Amino acid sequence: MTASDTHRAIEAVWRIEAARLIAGLAGLVRDVGLAEELAQDALVAALEQWPESGVPRNPGAWLMTVSKRRAIDLIRRNERLQRNLAELGHRLEHRLESGEEQPEPDEIEDDLLRLVFTACHPALKTDSRVALTLRVLGGLTTDEIARAFLVPEPTVAQRIVRAKRTLADERIPFEVPQGAELAGRLSAVLEVIYLIFNEGYSATAGDDWMRPALCEDALRLGRVLAGLMPKEPEVHGLVALMEIQASRSAARVGPSGEPVLLLEQNRARWDRLLIRRGLAALDRAEELSGTRGPYTLQAAIAACHARAVNPEDTDWVRIAGLYEELARMSRSPVVELNRAVALSMAYGPAAGLHLVDQIVDEPSLKGYHLLPSVRGDLLFKLGRREEARAEFERAAAMTRNARERVLLEQRAAAC
Repeated sequence: MTASDTHRAIEAVWRIEAARLIAGLAGLVRDVGLAEELAQDALVAALEQWPESGVPRNPGAWLMTVSKRRAIDLIRRNERLQRNLAELGHRLEHRLESGEEQPEPDEIEDDLLRLVFTACHPALKTDSRVALTLRVLGGLTTDEIARAFLVPEPTVAQRIVRAKRTLADERIPFEVPQGAELAGRLSAVLEVIYLIFNEGYSATAGDDWMRPALCEDALRLGRVLAGLMPKEPEVHGLVALMEIQASRSAARVGPSGEPVLLLEQNRARWDRLLIRRGLAALDRAEELSGTRGPYTLQAAIAACHARAVNPEDTDWVRIAGLYEELARMSRSPVVELNRAVALSMAYGPAAGLHLVDQIVDEPSLKGYHLLPSVRGDLLFKLGRREEARAEFERAAAMTRNARERVLLEQRAAAC
């Protein structure tokens, strides 16, 4: 194996093992930032040694062993921690000497779950949660995160440093919350994962309509979480939603990268495997709970589209009913806007426009470009072309995504 082959192998191993490695170390040293540094030290050691010695038979165990030895050295050097962690260091050393290099599967899962909840702790701001989650769980570099969200690399680096400092300064416990606290913390975890997915599915800014790599990272995190928390219905609901949404990815972009709207997509290009996986996850979510949560409801809406062979087969009446159920739960103007679209498809554009006009002055939608976009579409269908053109032009001026701007300008010109 050449040196370049070894480096590629190390990159692949790191991508697979990084989250487990950091999780295991964080469970030992109780500090996510320090755990990441120890894991990075092991990576450097691999880059130095593997090109000469070859890739070990169990590379994940090798990295964990090196990291734990460095943790032991650190514990011994740090006098302040000596009193509390001496026994921990002894236990670690005993494990290594006895050849117990790899934690048990249950231990790995416990550590991963703790890491998920620590990275998404409510004490952190949302942008910091996203950055830290992608860094330690998604395995993305600071530069990759910065490019994905179109912010300067130093900004992302500061968010990650600030997040780690907050976790350390506030002594956030490295644990999965119990009882009533779990619901609130789990919602923060799911929110971060779905935020990452949405940014990949419909980029808020830049030249690309989609960023598939972000969708893949969010899906991977969601699948890991579903494996770690198999009895939580909303976890399966989120996975179902992302699987079904991701199934349309190939059909959402035209030959030149231009957006292709849902009703105009070639459904033969939808990924049937992802749809089957999504529908199975939806079934699991509904089996686990008699009351559907917001992600399960959105997955049920996505399933209506997935089951329709042709656009005209879509059960818009059911979708409108599901949106009404979701609106009662969330009290969100964005959900009401989506419900307006469903009402227009089920009962005609006038019904949809009536609802849109009720929320048109909602403060939270003031800078939301999809409000004038939807209103323009409904006005166009009602034959009110001049009003529709003004709405499309307003939407085009508001969006920060170049591909979407061109689409809205074309719709304005068509009026």
